[in-house]
Amino acid sequence: MLDANDLRLFHEVAREGSFTGAAELLGYTQSAVSRRIAALERQAGGPLFVRLARGVRLTPAGAALRRHAEAVLDRLGKAEEELAAIHRGGGGTLRIGAFATANVWLVPQALKMFTARWPEVELRLVEGLSGRLLDRLEAGALDVAVVSDYPAGLPAEAETVPLLEERLLVALPLGHRLADREVIDLRDLAEETWIEAAPPGQTTILQAACARAGFTPRGGLRVAEWTGKFGYVAAGLGVTLVPELAARAVPDGLVLRPISEEGPRRKVYAALPEVPLPSALAFVELLGQ
Repeated sequence: MLDANDLRLFHEVAREGSFTGAAELLGYTQSAVSRRIAALERQAGGPLFVRLARGVRLTPAGAALRRHAEAVLDRLGKAEEELAAIHRGGGGTLRIGAFATANVWLVPQALKMFTARWPEVELRLVEGLSGRLLDRLEAGALDVAVVSDYPAGLPAEAETVPLLEERLLVALPLGHRLADREVIDLRDLAEETWIEAAPPGQTTILQAACARAGFTPRGGLRVAEWTGKFGYVAAGLGVTLVPELAARAVPDGLVLRPISEEGPRRKVYAALPEVPLPSALAFVELLGQ
């Protein structure tokens, strides 16, 4: 196992280009630096430096280790800063993942309140599909994820906090035969072509709702992004579902109509790691307001 202190010493030798320069900078003797670098080279399986008459030069193995050492030391430095900030009661970094339509209104409004209360926290935002966000959360790459069960549900083992349940509206092109209705019966859409991002081999919320209404939805083009779906609907190539959260982002050229009681709905959740950051808990609380 490579030791972080040895990596720091190695990095300084590489930057200074000499054992003596690194020793003076770090307060060691030149012989102590030489011994520790020799021990590190034994761990690494070969020379990391070429010893020259004046100074040292990295070997190919040393250049490779330097790249990794810089990344490791950078992460350790950020971890130390974040831990110190947490113990002070503020600061640090909050890495947030959210699905696309949550970024229309839900997440921005919560972040507006969050930044007013936690101004020292650095925010990083990742947008993606709910399943991928949960994978990143599990891998430790996110501190909180805003996810939904649309289009095909969430993994049963996902640890989540319920935030809201919303209707899924139907988006129609202008001039559609049903565009003048205030509410649309799902069965009246039985002959429509649907623009949907349906995961292969999975039953979607739309398919389940249509099955309860007594028909199978006619599949059309598969489009993952909401902005793309809007374009295809506006062109008259099909209809699609739009969450209420995204209603304000629908462009001109489309009509949104609620579906009667048997229509599909989706649930929105916040997912947290087993030991969440205080800032993540505060953000989730604001999401629920």
